[in-house]
Amino acid sequence: MKKASETTSSSAIEWSILKVVAVIGIGLSLFELYTAGIIAMTAMRHRSVFLTSILVIAFLTRPLYKGARRDRLNGALCVDLILVAMSVAVGAYIFIDLNGIFDRQGDWSQWDINVGIVLVLLVLEATRRVIGLNLTCIASGFLLFGYFGPYMPDILVHKGYSIERMATTLSLTTEGIFGLPTGVAATFVFIFILFGSFLEKTGAGNFFIDMAYSITGRFSGGPAKTAVVASGFMGSVAGSAIANVVATGSFTIPMMKKIGYRPHVAAAVEAAASTGGQLMPPIMGAGAFLMAEFTQTPYLEIIKIAFIPALLYFFSVILFVHLEAQKEGIWGQPKEVLPRIGKTIKKGIHFIIPVGILITVLVMNYSPMMAGFIAILAVYFTALLRKDSRISITTLLKTLEQGARNAVVVGVACAAAGIIVGIVNLTGTGLRFSSLIVSLSQGIPLLALGLVAITSLLLGMGLPVTASYIVLVILAGPALMDLGIPLLTAHMIVFWYSQDANITPPVALESFAASGIAGSSPMRTAFTSWKLAKGLYIIPIVMAYHPLLLNGTTGEVVQTVIFCTVAITAFVICLERYFFVPLTWVETILYGGAAIALIWANDTVNHIGFAVFVVLSAYQIIAKRRALNPKT
Repeated sequence: MKKASETTSSSAIEWSILKVVAVIGIGLSLFELYTAGIIAMTAMRHRSVFLTSILVIAFLTRPLYKGARRDRLNGALCVDLILVAMSVAVGAYIFIDLNGIFDRQGDWSQWDINVGIVLVLLVLEATRRVIGLNLTCIASGFLLFGYFGPYMPDILVHKGYSIERMATTLSLTTEGIFGLPTGVAATFVFIFILFGSFLEKTGAGNFFIDMAYSITGRFSGGPAKTAVVASGFMGSVAGSAIANVVATGSFTIPMMKKIGYRPHVAAAVEAAASTGGQLMPPIMGAGAFLMAEFTQTPYLEIIKIAFIPALLYFFSVILFVHLEAQKEGIWGQPKEVLPRIGKTIKKGIHFIIPVGILITVLVMNYSPMMAGFIAILAVYFTALLRKDSRISITTLLKTLEQGARNAVVVGVACAAAGIIVGIVNLTGTGLRFSSLIVSLSQGIPLLALGLVAITSLLLGMGLPVTASYIVLVILAGPALMDLGIPLLTAHMIVFWYSQDANITPPVALESFAASGIAGSSPMRTAFTSWKLAKGLYIIPIVMAYHPLLLNGTTGEVVQTVIFCTVAITAFVICLERYFFVPLTWVETILYGGAAIALIWANDTVNHIGFAVFVVLSAYQIIAKRRALNPKT
């Protein structure tokens, strides 16, 4: 009888935890839908509700340590429950007393300080459980950097900040944990993750996957290439990289996973491709309009000179995708085993309606939150048109819960990223790096470009892309022009570099958003997307050394494009260490050398690099034939 009662008790504990998670998950999803499509809420209150719910779900679904039992009341479970109570208390304090917190800015009470410290510790612990030690250590390192500022090397030294100052800045303002990263996660990232859950439950996701699979399944890595192109088209009119990730990623990421791409690679492909959408005319994000004003250049001219570099960027991503498919053995499938396109369309053609509505709303310049809200309603009501796609009330509630569960990873990652953002802003590290470019580059353009890239990454941790471009072009633009780079070219280089913070660790909002859809590790996704988006770093160098790419004669532009295309190909092959067959270290070094030679501002060196590439590629083709036919 004792064992039976213990079993009943343990079952009751686990059941209670699951029910609490379900209620909070459903409540969070309904709250997000309400604030996205009906009534907006003050940023801090909205984000506090979001983060509190995410922390509670994280502590209830991720135990204190691996293997900790949840079927009985023990030390580990007690710690989890205490952390849940503290999360709720901190969230309630901020939500209820927000006006008082605003009034006390700079004159914090002891309660404010205590709440700030607790919230920072809660975010770090949730990060450890959900993401792992890597991002936790990075965020903790930035906290130490903020505290021990006077003891840093000269290039990083600052006056240092007390624990109280850092805790309150990070927790009670929109300059830290409740800043841009969490704001992004709490708005359209969550909405489109929820949109993805509805696609899955209604069968719409399978319809789009089968459609793409039937069209591209015969090609090596075909659906991933389709994802790159689709993201380019969407981004070219949406003008928002993160909105592009969550809108197109809801379709493309599951599609890539289904054909064999690892989750973090699928998410990284979408993030890298969506970044290119910001570079592709005609919209290109708000920064392109600012560039036209800064340089007094007609916007039509900006579009004209931006088009070829944007195509080169997408070529680099597609090449990465192709080589990844070759390496992983993701080959095309025989026509017989692929879904028949006619049958697929007949079965799910009604799901075209919500996609059309989503694209229309985005093109009409409604906010991504409103677009996602309308898209979710469209999927749900469209599913009612067919018996096999309808979902019951029970399934609807599970879908709402699943959406919240899927948002935990990206929510926690963005909260941790907010700590990094807050410390960078508080210490002024990003701006200080910008002022050092001229003195450190020593008149070498390549070194200056590297410093601009590093500075743009640091600025991008704390600023949106457009703001990063403005600050960077004001501080670094004159330095580039002093080194002989033309005005418009300098602005275009800075505009390209300002995109890199979207996909570069440790703060990579696009990568984090994509990982939430893919169910992958945010940091692993970020590092992979960083590799896939290397065109962001190569093509600006080409612009600097070959300004004719932007405004030369037709013959000059064609020659530059050819050399640049071959250079990108050589560089991607070098990074992947694979072309037709795996590369030896000697081949890897030679391909890297060919890429550098093709970029160099010297025709003779360019032709030597081209010759090296041709010889290496011929050798690779011969090696491939030998591998297929050993006897020959």
